[in-house]
Amino acid sequence: MTTTYAALLRGINVSGRKRVPMPELRTVLAELGHTGIATYLQSGNAVFRSGIEDEDALASALAAAIERRFGFFVDCLVRDAAYLAEVADACPFPAAELEGRQLHVTYFDRAPETGRFAELDAPAFLPEEFRLGDRCLYLYAPDGLGRSKLAEALARPRTTGGLTATTRNWNTVAELVRMTRV
Repeated sequence: MTTTYAALLRGINVSGRKRVPMPELRTVLAELGHTGIATYLQSGNAVFRSGIEDEDALASALAAAIERRFGFFVDCLVRDAAYLAEVADACPFPAAELEGRQLHVTYFDRAPETGRFAELDAPAFLPEEFRLGDRCLYLYAPDGLGRSKLAEALARPRTTGGLTATTRNWNTVAELVRMTRV
């Protein structure tokens, strides 16, 4: 039995750094024994099928293979199709009414500790808002991520310290859900 997964790579192909061409990423995944491989955009989104049921083991193996091939470490998160659909379905913001650039999901490697974001003065950032989900954070940024003061505050080390996180806009979230449906 195989499960369909999405691999979410953090911080590749940004400003010419940590270049991972998508054809080579597909090759790396195939060399790891995965099937049904497809990539989306150049920002480190890959879909694949595997008989391995441990997301953390899949992520670790992919990170190690990327480091061997390209000579640098890349944080990788792997999530199964059911989880991706649950995250999309649980969105606390009206996704259908918003532009994809206004809504984002930050995926975490594990659930944040209770109170991790408590010191953040959320009302000071309105109309921007965030909500925590299952190993993720939903961010509504009406002017986009690049102009978001809340996104900047959420990314500070004292807020995210110890968490591996990677963010996708809503268009990418929806496309990964579509791509992982079997």
